[in-house]
Amino acid sequence: MQTLMFNSTIKRVQLWDGSRGDSKLIETFDNVPTVKVENGYYEVMQKSGENGGVVPVLRVPMANTNILIQR
Repeated sequence: MQTLMFNSTIKRVQLWDGSRGDSKLIETFDNVPTVKVENGYYEVMQKSGENGGVVPVLRVPMANTNILIQR
């Protein structure tokens, strides 16, 4: 099982693999204004460049992903 941690205050997403107490950080994304809930997966959207547009940088399946939102 993996965990997607979204901190909406500092706009950061971290993807962790494993169970609580035995987890490993896989990836970190900064400048993330939102995490979209799509059909069967979570999609991490990251601001790109100076124009301020957002692009998808990660998709993870809901079936094996916990999501934790921090404010």
